[in-house]
Amino acid sequence: MIRRIFLLILGVLGLVAEANRCHAGEPDPAAGYDHLINTTYLPPYFDQETFDNVWRIWPEPLRSQAEKATPDERRQMAFDRYGLTGRPEDPTRPLQYVVDLKGNWTLNCFSCHGGEVDGKPLPGLPNNRFDFAGITDDIRLTKALLGKKMVTTDYSSLVFPMGENKGTTNAVNFGVALISLRDADLNFVPGASFPRMLHHDMEPPPWWHFSQKDNIYIDGFAPKGHRALLQFTMVRANGPKSFREREDDFRDIYAYLSSLEAPKYSGKIDQQKAAAGQIVFNQHCSECHGTYGDNASYPQRMIPIDEIKTDRARLDSLSPEHRQVYGQSWFNEYGEKKGLIADPGGYVAPPLDGVWATAPYFHNGSVPTLWHVLHPEQRPKIWRWAGKSYDHQQMGISVKQLAEVPGGLHAIDKREVFDTSRFGKSSAGHDFPRELSEEEKDAVLEYLKTL
Repeated sequence: MIRRIFLLILGVLGLVAEANRCHAGEPDPAAGYDHLINTTYLPPYFDQETFDNVWRIWPEPLRSQAEKATPDERRQMAFDRYGLTGRPEDPTRPLQYVVDLKGNWTLNCFSCHGGEVDGKPLPGLPNNRFDFAGITDDIRLTKALLGKKMVTTDYSSLVFPMGENKGTTNAVNFGVALISLRDADLNFVPGASFPRMLHHDMEPPPWWHFSQKDNIYIDGFAPKGHRALLQFTMVRANGPKSFREREDDFRDIYAYLSSLEAPKYSGKIDQQKAAAGQIVFNQHCSECHGTYGDNASYPQRMIPIDEIKTDRARLDSLSPEHRQVYGQSWFNEYGEKKGLIADPGGYVAPPLDGVWATAPYFHNGSVPTLWHVLHPEQRPKIWRWAGKSYDHQQMGISVKQLAEVPGGLHAIDKREVFDTSRFGKSSAGHDFPRELSEEEKDAVLEYLKTL
Protein backbone atom coordinates (compact mmCIF):
# COMPACT_ATOMS: atom_id res chain seq x y z
CA MET A 1 0.00 0.00 0.00
CA ILE A 2 2.76 2.41 0.97
CA ARG A 3 4.64 1.53 -2.21
CA ARG A 4 1.54 2.27 -4.32
CA ILE A 5 1.05 5.65 -2.60
CA PHE A 6 4.75 6.42 -3.12
CA LEU A 7 4.49 5.59 -6.83
CA LEU A 8 1.34 7.70 -7.11
CA ILE A 9 3.14 10.66 -5.54
CA LEU A 10 6.03 10.20 -7.94
CA GLY A 11 3.58 10.10 -10.81
CA VAL A 12 1.90 13.32 -9.69
CA LEU A 13 5.28 14.99 -9.23
CA GLY A 14 6.25 13.82 -12.68
CA LEU A 15 3.11 15.33 -14.18
CA VAL A 16 3.76 18.59 -12.31
CA ALA A 17 7.32 18.64 -13.54
CA GLU A 18 6.17 17.97 -17.09
CA ALA A 19 3.55 20.72 -16.78
CA ASN A 20 6.21 23.10 -15.55
CA ARG A 21 8.40 22.20 -18.51
CA CYS A 22 5.52 22.84 -20.89
CA HIS A 23 4.71 26.10 -19.15
CA ALA A 24 8.35 27.08 -19.39
CA GLY A 25 8.47 26.11 -23.06
CA GLU A 26 9.24 29.63 -24.24
CA PRO A 27 12.99 30.35 -24.37
CA ASP A 28 14.07 32.37 -21.32
CA PRO A 29 16.69 35.15 -21.73
CA ALA A 30 17.49 35.14 -18.00
CA ALA A 31 18.10 31.40 -18.16
CA GLY A 32 20.30 31.97 -21.20
CA TYR A 33 22.57 34.32 -19.25
CA ASP A 34 22.66 31.85 -16.37
CA HIS A 35 23.68 29.04 -18.74
CA LEU A 36 26.56 31.12 -20.07
CA ILE A 37 28.04 31.98 -16.68
CA ASN A 38 27.26 28.77 -14.78
CA THR A 39 27.08 25.84 -17.22
CA THR A 40 30.20 24.17 -18.58
CA TYR A 41 29.96 23.31 -22.28
CA LEU A 42 33.69 22.63 -22.57
CA PRO A 43 36.12 20.62 -20.42
CA PRO A 44 37.74 22.53 -17.51
CA TYR A 45 40.93 24.35 -18.47
CA PHE A 46 42.63 24.97 -15.12
CA ASP A 47 41.83 25.21 -11.42
CA GLN A 48 41.75 27.98 -8.86
CA GLU A 49 45.17 27.08 -7.46
CA THR A 50 46.72 27.48 -10.90
CA PHE A 51 45.11 30.88 -11.43
CA ASP A 52 46.12 32.04 -7.95
CA ASN A 53 49.75 31.19 -8.72
CA VAL A 54 50.01 32.40 -12.32
CA TRP A 55 51.82 35.54 -11.12
CA ARG A 56 54.83 33.39 -10.22
CA ILE A 57 55.82 33.07 -13.89
CA TRP A 58 55.33 36.76 -14.77
CA PRO A 59 58.35 38.80 -15.89
CA GLU A 60 59.97 41.32 -13.59
CA PRO A 61 59.14 43.81 -12.18
CA LEU A 62 55.53 42.59 -12.40
CA ARG A 63 56.29 39.40 -10.47
CA SER A 64 57.80 41.29 -7.54
CA GLN A 65 54.86 43.68 -7.48
CA ALA A 66 52.47 40.73 -7.36
CA GLU A 67 54.47 39.03 -4.60
CA LYS A 68 54.02 42.08 -2.36
CA ALA A 69 50.32 42.48 -3.23
CA THR A 70 47.33 41.05 -1.39
CA PRO A 71 45.47 38.08 -2.94
CA ASP A 72 42.69 40.42 -4.10
CA GLU A 73 45.21 42.79 -5.67
CA ARG A 74 46.97 39.89 -7.42
CA ARG A 75 43.63 38.69 -8.77
CA GLN A 76 42.97 42.14 -10.23
CA MET A 77 46.48 42.24 -11.71
CA ALA A 78 45.77 38.89 -13.42
CA PHE A 79 42.40 40.15 -14.66
CA ASP A 80 44.10 43.20 -16.17
CA ARG A 81 46.91 41.17 -17.73
CA TYR A 82 44.63 38.76 -19.57
CA GLY A 83 41.62 40.97 -20.29
CA LEU A 84 39.20 39.54 -17.75
CA THR A 85 36.47 41.47 -15.95
CA GLY A 86 34.29 40.81 -12.96
CA ARG A 87 30.63 40.03 -13.45
CA PRO A 88 28.20 42.96 -13.12
CA GLU A 89 26.44 41.11 -10.29
CA ASP A 90 29.68 39.90 -8.62
CA PRO A 91 32.97 41.70 -9.39
CA THR A 92 34.99 38.97 -7.64
CA ARG A 93 34.00 36.29 -10.17
CA PRO A 94 35.19 36.34 -13.80
CA LEU A 95 32.57 37.03 -16.44
CA GLN A 96 34.64 35.16 -19.03
CA TYR A 97 34.89 31.82 -17.19
CA VAL A 98 32.56 29.40 -15.44
CA VAL A 99 34.08 28.61 -12.03
CA ASP A 100 32.48 25.57 -10.44
CA LEU A 101 32.26 24.59 -6.77
CA LYS A 102 35.49 22.60 -7.06
CA GLY A 103 37.35 25.66 -8.34
CA ASN A 104 37.64 24.46 -11.95
CA TRP A 105 37.77 27.25 -14.56
CA THR A 106 36.06 26.69 -17.94
CA LEU A 107 36.07 29.18 -20.80
CA ASN A 108 32.68 30.58 -21.83
CA CYS A 109 31.37 32.79 -24.65
CA PHE A 110 31.96 35.98 -22.66
CA SER A 111 35.71 35.54 -23.09
CA CYS A 112 35.25 37.27 -26.45
CA HIS A 113 31.77 38.75 -26.02
CA GLY A 114 31.98 40.29 -22.54
CA GLY A 115 34.15 43.36 -22.14
CA GLU A 116 34.55 46.61 -20.27
CA VAL A 117 33.98 50.19 -21.31
CA ASP A 118 34.54 53.31 -19.25
CA GLY A 119 35.43 51.11 -16.28
CA LYS A 120 32.22 49.05 -16.33
CA PRO A 121 31.86 45.37 -17.32
CA LEU A 122 29.27 44.84 -20.04
CA PRO A 123 28.04 41.40 -21.15
CA GLY A 124 27.63 41.35 -24.93
CA LEU A 125 30.36 43.94 -25.53
CA PRO A 126 33.35 42.81 -27.62
CA ASN A 127 36.18 42.08 -25.19
CA ASN A 128 38.89 44.29 -26.66
CA ARG A 129 41.39 43.27 -23.96
CA PHE A 130 41.11 39.46 -23.98
CA ASP A 131 44.48 37.79 -24.59
CA PHE A 132 43.68 34.18 -25.47
CA ALA A 133 47.27 33.37 -26.40
CA GLY A 134 48.64 35.09 -23.30
CA ILE A 135 46.50 33.29 -20.74
CA THR A 136 47.03 29.96 -22.53
CA ASP A 137 50.82 30.34 -22.46
CA ASP A 138 50.97 31.55 -18.87
CA ILE A 139 48.63 28.87 -17.54
CA ARG A 140 50.71 26.18 -19.26
CA LEU A 141 53.90 27.49 -17.60
CA THR A 142 52.18 27.73 -14.23
CA LYS A 143 50.93 24.15 -14.46
CA ALA A 144 54.48 23.03 -15.23
CA LEU A 145 55.72 24.95 -12.20
CA LEU A 146 53.10 23.36 -9.93
CA GLY A 147 53.38 19.89 -11.43
CA LYS A 148 49.78 19.95 -12.66
CA LYS A 149 48.34 17.78 -15.39
CA MET A 150 48.16 19.40 -18.81
CA VAL A 151 45.03 19.39 -20.99
CA THR A 152 44.63 19.78 -24.75
CA THR A 153 44.08 23.54 -24.51
CA ASP A 154 47.47 23.99 -22.86
CA TYR A 155 49.15 23.05 -26.12
CA SER A 156 46.81 24.95 -28.44
CA SER A 157 48.89 28.09 -28.83
CA LEU A 158 51.98 26.00 -29.63
CA VAL A 159 50.40 24.57 -32.80
CA PHE A 160 47.51 26.88 -33.70
CA PRO A 161 47.54 30.71 -33.84
CA MET A 162 45.26 32.05 -31.10
CA GLY A 163 45.48 35.78 -31.85
CA GLU A 164 48.26 38.29 -32.48
CA ASN A 165 46.60 41.21 -30.72
CA LYS A 166 44.62 41.59 -27.55
CA GLY A 167 40.93 41.65 -28.28
CA THR A 168 41.22 39.61 -31.48
CA THR A 169 41.31 35.87 -32.09
CA ASN A 170 41.70 33.44 -34.98
CA ALA A 171 38.07 32.43 -34.34
CA VAL A 172 37.08 31.78 -37.95
CA ASN A 173 39.72 29.10 -38.29
CA PHE A 174 38.79 27.61 -34.92
CA GLY A 175 35.43 26.85 -36.54
CA VAL A 176 36.96 25.60 -39.79
CA ALA A 177 39.31 23.26 -37.93
CA LEU A 178 36.68 21.87 -35.57
CA ILE A 179 34.06 21.06 -38.19
CA SER A 180 36.60 19.60 -40.63
CA LEU A 181 37.01 16.57 -38.34
CA ARG A 182 33.28 15.68 -38.37
CA ASP A 183 30.57 14.59 -40.77
CA ALA A 184 27.24 16.34 -41.28
CA ASP A 185 25.80 14.60 -38.20
CA LEU A 186 28.83 15.85 -36.21
CA ASN A 187 30.33 12.40 -35.72
CA PHE A 188 34.12 12.26 -35.76
CA VAL A 189 35.51 11.04 -39.07
CA PRO A 190 38.42 8.59 -38.67
CA GLY A 191 41.54 9.89 -40.36
CA ALA A 192 40.13 13.37 -41.00
CA SER A 193 42.64 16.23 -40.94
CA PHE A 194 42.59 20.00 -40.93
CA PRO A 195 42.28 21.67 -44.35
CA ARG A 196 44.68 24.37 -45.43
CA MET A 197 43.73 27.56 -43.59
CA LEU A 198 44.41 31.28 -43.98
CA HIS A 199 45.10 32.32 -40.41
CA HIS A 200 44.03 35.84 -39.46
CA ASP A 201 42.53 37.71 -36.51
CA MET A 202 38.99 38.93 -35.99
CA GLU A 203 37.36 41.26 -33.48
CA PRO A 204 34.04 39.85 -32.18
CA PRO A 205 30.83 41.77 -32.95
CA PRO A 206 28.59 43.22 -30.22
CA TRP A 207 25.81 40.84 -29.27
CA TRP A 208 23.11 43.51 -29.18
CA HIS A 209 23.22 43.55 -32.99
CA PHE A 210 22.10 39.91 -33.05
CA SER A 211 18.37 40.64 -33.00
CA GLN A 212 18.61 42.87 -36.10
CA LYS A 213 20.18 40.28 -38.37
CA ASP A 214 18.87 37.35 -40.40
CA ASN A 215 22.40 36.07 -41.09
CA ILE A 216 25.43 36.22 -38.82
CA TYR A 217 29.14 37.04 -39.21
CA ILE A 218 30.76 39.97 -41.01
CA ASP A 219 30.30 38.23 -44.38
CA GLY A 220 26.71 37.32 -43.48
CA PHE A 221 27.02 33.82 -44.85
CA ALA A 222 25.27 31.82 -42.12
CA PRO A 223 21.52 31.88 -41.38
CA LYS A 224 20.86 32.73 -37.75
CA GLY A 225 19.70 29.97 -35.41
CA HIS A 226 20.24 28.55 -31.95
CA ARG A 227 22.18 25.58 -33.34
CA ALA A 228 24.73 27.91 -34.92
CA LEU A 229 25.66 29.10 -31.43
CA LEU A 230 26.86 25.59 -30.56
CA GLN A 231 29.66 25.57 -33.13
CA PHE A 232 32.46 26.50 -30.79
CA THR A 233 31.70 23.63 -28.40
CA MET A 234 32.97 21.12 -30.99
CA VAL A 235 35.84 19.88 -28.83
CA ARG A 236 36.58 16.15 -28.83
CA ALA A 237 34.82 15.64 -25.49
CA ASN A 238 31.49 16.67 -27.08
CA GLY A 239 29.80 14.29 -29.49
CA PRO A 240 26.55 14.51 -31.49
CA LYS A 241 24.47 13.49 -28.48
CA SER A 242 25.74 16.38 -26.35
CA PHE A 243 24.85 18.95 -29.04
CA ARG A 244 21.31 17.68 -29.28
CA GLU A 245 20.87 17.50 -25.51
CA ARG A 246 21.91 21.15 -25.21
CA GLU A 247 19.49 22.58 -27.75
CA ASP A 248 17.08 23.89 -25.12
CA ASP A 249 19.94 25.62 -23.31
CA PHE A 250 20.96 27.29 -26.52
CA ARG A 251 17.41 28.32 -27.32
CA ASP A 252 17.58 30.23 -24.03
CA ILE A 253 20.98 31.65 -25.00
CA TYR A 254 19.56 32.68 -28.38
CA ALA A 255 16.76 34.47 -26.52
CA TYR A 256 19.32 36.18 -24.28
CA LEU A 257 21.31 37.47 -27.23
CA SER A 258 18.10 38.66 -28.88
CA SER A 259 17.11 40.58 -25.74
CA LEU A 260 20.25 42.68 -25.45
CA GLU A 261 20.11 46.41 -26.11
CA ALA A 262 22.93 48.81 -26.89
CA PRO A 263 24.39 50.77 -23.96
CA LYS A 264 23.74 54.48 -23.75
CA TYR A 265 26.72 56.79 -24.15
CA SER A 266 28.18 57.63 -20.76
CA GLY A 267 29.37 61.17 -21.50
CA LYS A 268 27.84 64.49 -22.46
CA ILE A 269 26.16 65.07 -25.82
CA ASP A 270 25.78 68.36 -27.69
CA GLN A 271 22.21 67.78 -28.86
CA GLN A 272 22.25 70.62 -31.38
CA LYS A 273 25.40 69.31 -33.05
CA ALA A 274 24.04 65.75 -32.90
CA ALA A 275 20.86 66.85 -34.68
CA ALA A 276 22.98 68.34 -37.46
CA GLY A 277 24.98 65.12 -37.56
CA GLN A 278 21.84 63.06 -37.99
CA ILE A 279 21.02 64.94 -41.18
CA VAL A 280 24.51 64.31 -42.58
CA PHE A 281 24.40 60.66 -41.47
CA ASN A 282 21.02 60.04 -43.12
CA GLN A 283 22.28 61.61 -46.34
CA HIS A 284 25.61 59.75 -46.53
CA CYS A 285 25.65 56.72 -44.20
CA SER A 286 22.15 55.36 -43.66
CA GLU A 287 21.97 53.57 -47.01
CA CYS A 288 24.39 50.98 -45.61
CA HIS A 289 24.18 51.35 -41.82
CA GLY A 290 20.45 52.02 -41.42
CA THR A 291 18.41 54.67 -39.65
CA TYR A 292 17.79 55.15 -35.93
CA GLY A 293 15.15 56.57 -33.64
CA ASP A 294 11.52 56.55 -34.78
CA ASN A 295 10.90 54.21 -37.72
CA ALA A 296 14.41 52.74 -37.42
CA SER A 297 15.52 50.36 -40.15
CA TYR A 298 18.54 48.20 -40.87
CA PRO A 299 19.09 47.06 -44.50
CA GLN A 300 21.64 44.24 -43.86
CA ARG A 301 23.42 45.43 -46.98
CA MET A 302 26.31 43.41 -48.38
CA ILE A 303 29.08 45.70 -49.66
CA PRO A 304 31.32 44.21 -52.38
CA ILE A 305 34.94 43.95 -51.30
CA ASP A 306 36.09 46.13 -54.19
CA GLU A 307 33.79 48.86 -52.94
CA ILE A 308 34.43 48.69 -49.21
CA LYS A 309 38.18 47.96 -49.70
CA THR A 310 38.78 46.92 -46.10
CA ASP A 311 41.12 44.04 -45.32
CA ARG A 312 40.00 41.02 -47.32
CA ALA A 313 41.74 38.25 -45.34
CA ARG A 314 38.51 37.43 -43.53
CA LEU A 315 36.60 37.09 -46.81
CA ASP A 316 39.27 34.93 -48.43
CA SER A 317 39.73 32.70 -45.39
CA LEU A 318 36.44 30.89 -45.99
CA SER A 319 36.04 29.21 -49.35
CA PRO A 320 32.59 28.39 -50.78
CA GLU A 321 33.40 24.78 -49.86
CA HIS A 322 34.07 25.76 -46.22
CA ARG A 323 30.74 27.53 -46.03
CA GLN A 324 28.89 24.64 -47.68
CA VAL A 325 30.33 22.14 -45.19
CA TYR A 326 28.74 24.18 -42.44
CA GLY A 327 25.56 24.75 -44.48
CA GLN A 328 24.93 21.01 -45.01
CA SER A 329 25.57 20.10 -41.36
CA TRP A 330 23.28 19.65 -38.38
CA PHE A 331 24.09 23.23 -37.35
CA ASN A 332 22.19 24.49 -40.39
CA GLU A 333 19.54 21.75 -40.33
CA TYR A 334 21.32 19.85 -43.13
CA GLY A 335 20.69 22.69 -45.58
CA GLU A 336 16.98 22.95 -44.76
CA LYS A 337 17.57 26.34 -43.14
CA LYS A 338 17.54 28.69 -46.11
CA GLY A 339 19.70 31.73 -46.62
CA LEU A 340 23.24 30.34 -46.66
CA ILE A 341 25.56 32.42 -48.86
CA ALA A 342 28.46 30.28 -50.05
CA ASP A 343 30.30 33.08 -51.87
CA PRO A 344 29.40 36.44 -50.28
CA GLY A 345 31.82 38.63 -52.22
CA GLY A 346 32.08 41.26 -49.50
CA TYR A 347 31.14 42.32 -45.99
CA VAL A 348 27.81 43.28 -44.45
CA ALA A 349 27.71 46.86 -43.14
CA PRO A 350 26.88 46.51 -39.42
CA PRO A 351 24.22 48.42 -37.50
CA LEU A 352 25.72 51.23 -35.42
CA ASP A 353 23.65 51.36 -32.25
CA GLY A 354 26.08 51.33 -29.33
CA VAL A 355 28.96 51.95 -31.73
CA TRP A 356 30.56 54.38 -29.27
CA ALA A 357 31.39 51.45 -26.95
CA THR A 358 32.77 48.96 -29.46
CA ALA A 359 36.29 50.26 -30.22
CA PRO A 360 38.55 49.37 -31.92
CA TYR A 361 36.80 49.38 -35.29
CA PHE A 362 36.57 47.36 -38.51
CA HIS A 363 36.20 43.61 -38.38
CA ASN A 364 39.90 43.15 -37.57
CA GLY A 365 40.05 45.82 -34.85
CA SER A 366 42.57 47.92 -36.76
CA VAL A 367 41.13 51.42 -36.19
CA PRO A 368 41.26 52.66 -32.57
CA THR A 369 38.59 55.39 -32.56
CA LEU A 370 35.54 56.62 -34.44
CA TRP A 371 37.44 59.82 -35.21
CA HIS A 372 39.96 57.72 -37.13
CA VAL A 373 37.14 55.91 -38.94
CA LEU A 374 35.96 59.31 -40.15
CA HIS A 375 39.53 60.41 -41.06
CA PRO A 376 40.94 57.60 -43.27
CA GLU A 377 44.10 59.49 -44.13
CA GLN A 378 45.01 59.95 -40.44
CA ARG A 379 44.57 56.38 -39.21
CA PRO A 380 47.71 55.33 -37.33
CA LYS A 381 49.94 52.78 -39.03
CA ILE A 382 51.23 51.43 -35.71
CA TRP A 383 49.51 52.11 -32.42
CA ARG A 384 49.65 50.95 -28.85
CA TRP A 385 47.18 50.97 -25.99
CA ALA A 386 47.78 53.96 -23.70
CA GLY A 387 45.72 52.65 -20.79
CA LYS A 388 42.18 51.41 -20.32
CA SER A 389 40.52 54.83 -20.08
CA TYR A 390 37.95 55.74 -22.73
CA ASP A 391 38.86 58.56 -25.14
CA HIS A 392 35.73 60.73 -25.12
CA GLN A 393 37.25 63.22 -27.54
CA GLN A 394 38.00 60.85 -30.41
CA MET A 395 35.51 58.21 -29.26
CA GLY A 396 37.38 54.98 -28.72
CA ILE A 397 40.33 53.49 -26.91
CA SER A 398 43.22 55.65 -25.73
CA VAL A 399 46.24 54.96 -27.89
CA LYS A 400 49.75 56.15 -28.59
CA GLN A 401 50.93 56.28 -32.20
CA LEU A 402 54.33 54.70 -32.85
CA ALA A 403 56.86 54.96 -35.66
CA GLU A 404 57.80 51.28 -35.30
CA VAL A 405 57.12 48.25 -33.16
CA PRO A 406 59.38 48.52 -30.09
CA GLY A 407 61.96 45.77 -29.66
CA GLY A 408 62.43 43.60 -26.62
CA LEU A 409 58.78 43.47 -25.59
CA HIS A 410 57.36 40.52 -23.68
CA ALA A 411 54.89 38.58 -25.83
CA ILE A 412 51.85 39.88 -23.92
CA ASP A 413 53.05 43.49 -24.16
CA LYS A 414 53.75 43.02 -27.87
CA ARG A 415 50.11 42.02 -28.39
CA GLU A 416 49.12 45.51 -27.21
CA VAL A 417 50.88 46.95 -30.27
CA PHE A 418 48.81 46.93 -33.47
CA ASP A 419 50.84 46.98 -36.69
CA THR A 420 48.54 47.57 -39.67
CA SER A 421 51.22 46.46 -42.14
CA ARG A 422 50.87 42.83 -41.02
CA PHE A 423 48.74 40.31 -42.87
CA GLY A 424 45.04 40.65 -42.06
CA LYS A 425 45.65 43.83 -40.04
CA SER A 426 45.11 46.55 -42.63
CA SER A 427 43.17 49.66 -41.61
CA ALA A 428 42.59 50.73 -45.21
CA GLY A 429 39.19 51.03 -46.83
CA HIS A 430 35.82 52.51 -45.88
CA ASP A 431 36.98 55.76 -47.47
CA PHE A 432 33.47 57.19 -47.79
CA PRO A 433 33.99 59.86 -45.07
CA ARG A 434 36.42 61.65 -47.41
CA GLU A 435 33.32 63.19 -49.01
CA LEU A 436 32.47 65.04 -45.79
CA SER A 437 33.78 68.37 -44.57
CA GLU A 438 35.45 68.62 -41.17
CA GLU A 439 32.33 70.28 -39.79
CA GLU A 440 30.17 67.43 -41.10
CA LYS A 441 32.52 64.79 -39.66
CA ASP A 442 32.45 66.52 -36.30
CA ALA A 443 28.65 66.57 -36.34
CA VAL A 444 28.42 62.89 -37.35
CA LEU A 445 30.79 61.97 -34.54
CA GLU A 446 28.46 63.70 -32.08
CA TYR A 447 25.42 62.00 -33.57
CA LEU A 448 26.99 58.56 -33.17
CA LYS A 449 27.00 59.14 -29.40
CA THR A 450 23.20 59.10 -29.45
CA LEU A 451 22.79 55.66 -31.07
